[in-house]
Amino acid sequence: MANLRKFYEAKVPAKRTRCAYAAILLIAGTAHAQDATLKPVTVNERSAAPQADVTGFGDTPLKEVPISATVVNRAQLDAIGARRLADLTQFDSSVTDAYNSPGYWDFLSIRGFTLDNRFNFRREGLPISAETSIPLDNKERIEILKGTSGIQAGTSAPGGLVNYVVKRPTEHDLREVRLEYSSRASVLGAVDLGGRFGADRAFGYRINAAQEQLRPTTRNVDGSRSLLAVAGDWRISRDSVLEAEVEWSHKKQASQAGFSLLGARLPAVPDPRLNLNNQAWSQPSVFDAITGSIRFEQAINSQWRWSAQAGTQQLKTDDRLAYAFGCGAENNFDRYCANGTFDFYDFRSENERRRQDAASLNLKGKFATGSVAHELSLGVLTSRVRNRFQLEAFNYVGVGNVAGTAVVPSDASLNDQNTNRTERTVELSAQDAIRWNESFTTWLGLRHTRLDRDSVRTNGSRPTTYSDGLTTPWLAASYKLGASTLAYASYGEGVESQIVPNRAAQYTNAGVALPALKSKQWEIGLKGGQDAFGWQLAWFDIKRPMSNLDACNRLGITPCLGAYDGSAVHRGLEGNAQWAQGPLRLAGGVTLLDAKRQGSTAEPATNGKRPTNVPDWVARAQAAWKFASMPGLELQGQMSHEGRRAVLPDESVMLPAWTRFDAALRYETKVAGTPTTWTLGVDNLFNKRYWKESPYQFGHVYLYPGAVRSLRLAVTAAL
Repeated sequence: MANLRKFYEAKVPAKRTRCAYAAILLIAGTAHAQDATLKPVTVNERSAAPQADVTGFGDTPLKEVPISATVVNRAQLDAIGARRLADLTQFDSSVTDAYNSPGYWDFLSIRGFTLDNRFNFRREGLPISAETSIPLDNKERIEILKGTSGIQAGTSAPGGLVNYVVKRPTEHDLREVRLEYSSRASVLGAVDLGGRFGADRAFGYRINAAQEQLRPTTRNVDGSRSLLAVAGDWRISRDSVLEAEVEWSHKKQASQAGFSLLGARLPAVPDPRLNLNNQAWSQPSVFDAITGSIRFEQAINSQWRWSAQAGTQQLKTDDRLAYAFGCGAENNFDRYCANGTFDFYDFRSENERRRQDAASLNLKGKFATGSVAHELSLGVLTSRVRNRFQLEAFNYVGVGNVAGTAVVPSDASLNDQNTNRTERTVELSAQDAIRWNESFTTWLGLRHTRLDRDSVRTNGSRPTTYSDGLTTPWLAASYKLGASTLAYASYGEGVESQIVPNRAAQYTNAGVALPALKSKQWEIGLKGGQDAFGWQLAWFDIKRPMSNLDACNRLGITPCLGAYDGSAVHRGLEGNAQWAQGPLRLAGGVTLLDAKRQGSTAEPATNGKRPTNVPDWVARAQAAWKFASMPGLELQGQMSHEGRRAVLPDESVMLPAWTRFDAALRYETKVAGTPTTWTLGVDNLFNKRYWKESPYQFGHVYLYPGAVRSLRLAVTAAL
């Protein structure tokens, strides 16, 4: 306990520690006062039923929780050769790209809302920053929660949450080597080692290492990446488990500058291999990260247990780009010139430092009040964010063109101020699943968040301070319609905070915090299936309050009074199913999304219009067939379709719908007695050219083409 206290106090501010640590001592005392009967937590290679910790009800199978979520497991990650979060969009029809440039960090959109990389991501259940490149080699699964997340997170955008779950020690010895080769000679080598040792096999370990030479089909984005991750556990007794893990990662790779509109015209799709970030002075971005966590879990008795967890994430980034941005010649700075030229900037923000520390304490248990059963969870989470930056370069260096033939000089002068940020939060949560009988259950959740945020420019100017207390509820009811079908309805809230930019020359209330923006979601759903068949259908309605800050900044409105400005309303229907019988496996999903802007006075022309980069419908499908004539051989296929989407807020330019097919052959065999898996994959099977997405980011329209057809060959050997 003394060691746990030292670790805990080192990771959170002292004034936040005392109450939480007192609770640890109180619960620990309770643990020693009663006879514990639970067996220790073990990590098995396979799970009996999919579960998702990100829902907050991780002890309950996902099919019984009245929440929409997707779990992408290790086998699925390996099957598509996933390297980054953006690769996972093909598994869920409600998840789409939201500014996914090769070589940069990932942005996702869920149910039409772009996730906030500062607040919508978790790792092992603790908050992290996704403003970095996050490796997947040591991840056991990725959990994606869809919809508002007020009971799972203090503040977050209303699309959902993403939780990374790392690989843990295996029960049986694991010795796995993976080699992968893809188009243009990208080469990956990875090892995965696991097992147990010591008296009664009390100690477990998992080691993952990876090295990759990056040579994607896009030109001028070559690079490399490395990963070393170690996880371990100690079964102290039958009722006490201590787990710890840490990962170090390094990635060095240039990114792809986006294309854009040419005046008011949507251009033809160019060669997807072309990269406008191709100047002789262009430098790669560098992402370094050290991330780890420690968790102790103790059974109190057969019904109750408590756990304490702490984690840290330390990031260092050099963000660099030959930045194609706007058209000064036409006084239009959100797109390129009609003749195919654009303004070129030398952008460099080096030695960016981000650190996030978090610690949590949770108590879970079951009890009954008469004939009513309760599954209660109480928690406290404290976190601290400290982001520190230096002066950056954003210097005009000349005129470029969409043919990529322009040559311009560099200008690395550091003359642009950046913004340092500090944040401290304490979150108290309570959740209760109340089972009235075998069929009917009500679900209650409540989270109260106390947050303190400060920001200041790197030269000490424009300081802002913001403190608030936010409470977000969630409630649901579910009813079992027979043994294998669940009907449910839920209502939940999510909350965001915004501060008017501290620019007195433009905003009449510069630096003032707006009232908390509370999103509200209604959801009605059905879940069903058993054995080899599963399905889910959900209807949702999300209303998110909007401010006029984006419009004032993008349109240069001066003076501007920062305030609420209507709402974004996203209504949709999601359906997905999975089926396996004999040699055939099928899976897929469809999302129909009606998303509209309402009540805007800053941009009334956008009212009733679809938000940018939000397709009207999306379909995903996967199929696999095992050949009886050749045991171990399986043919896999995937299809992704995304409907039309708006490029501009007034829908005057629309991006056409697109469909892409991928395929793979997988062969499991033995080579010299060693189980070996071979995979030959083809992405974009028919080499289709299409605009993949049209994010409206940083006040600018961007267009990203789909990648050309590419091949990959992978072999995995279990030694």
